[in-house]
Amino acid sequence: MASYETGKCGLRTERQPPQFNRQYQDRLFKAIFGREEHKDWLLSLYNALNGSSYTDPSAIEINTIEGIIYVTMKNDISFLIDSQLNLYEQQSSYNPNMPLRGLMYFSQLYQKYISKQRKDIYSSALLKIPTPQFIVIYTGSTELDDVKELKLSDSFEVPDTSGRFEWTATVVNISRGHSLKLLEQCPPLRDYAVYVSRIKGNVAAGMTKEDAVNEAMEYSIEHNLLNGYFLEQKMEVLNMSLTEFDQEEYDRNRFEEGKEAGKRDAALQNARNLLYMKLGSIEQIAQATQLSVDEVLHLQEEMGVSVCVDR
Repeated sequence: MASYETGKCGLRTERQPPQFNRQYQDRLFKAIFGREEHKDWLLSLYNALNGSSYTDPSAIEINTIEGIIYVTMKNDISFLIDSQLNLYEQQSSYNPNMPLRGLMYFSQLYQKYISKQRKDIYSSALLKIPTPQFIVIYTGSTELDDVKELKLSDSFEVPDTSGRFEWTATVVNISRGHSLKLLEQCPPLRDYAVYVSRIKGNVAAGMTKEDAVNEAMEYSIEHNLLNGYFLEQKMEVLNMSLTEFDQEEYDRNRFEEGKEAGKRDAALQNARNLLYMKLGSIEQIAQATQLSVDEVLHLQEEMGVSVCVDR
């Protein structure tokens, strides 16, 4: 259900997710893997995901575009290496729309790349561009395989299996018990996964979000996860973690609202179909669609059809 608050003049407005100081706007995943000073960790992640063995972090050119699609805290990590344009994003809830979101982001990245390279898109010569790769690091509770491919064509209203227009997001599940080989190959990702999993386990055990985050922090410091990063950046990590917790809760509420809205839309459409085909009485249609009799009567009036009323 939506959350509301009372403002001036007694007006009720939908409560917005909490706003935080911009210096803590990065997500923890981006702070760990997307900053210039952590290129060695990003290179380790890239090597583990691609089976490569690059050793020079300076080969990476981070080109993340800030605040392009996600206006709150959902920042991606994008970077170039060896003529490949990579986009990594961490998600704590399953989202089947990632291919579309990735396509929108990559279009901006390619515009930036073409402009920087001073290439002419209207030239008669074929432009060469970096090969795209889109990885979603998943830490949610919905059960997924270790690796899941999401395709843009699944979103097409008219099915198209030709493959002529396709865009793929590869979801890599690092929740507890998943992608163990990958985590072994990338210690920074393993340490990040341990921290996140510990917070989720603490919350599931009944801890408050503050206690859950603090306990995971102390565990990470004690076990020297990320080579002391949690101790060195304790306050920033705590702030980011609590911010993410609130944002995830807000996103879950919006998701549940969306599901309920989807169910209602489907019920209304089913009722319209039954009214159009005159299959059943008003009461029977209401019962079949779990709408009220008044709602079905209103639809009947809108459509201008006649259906018997069992009264």
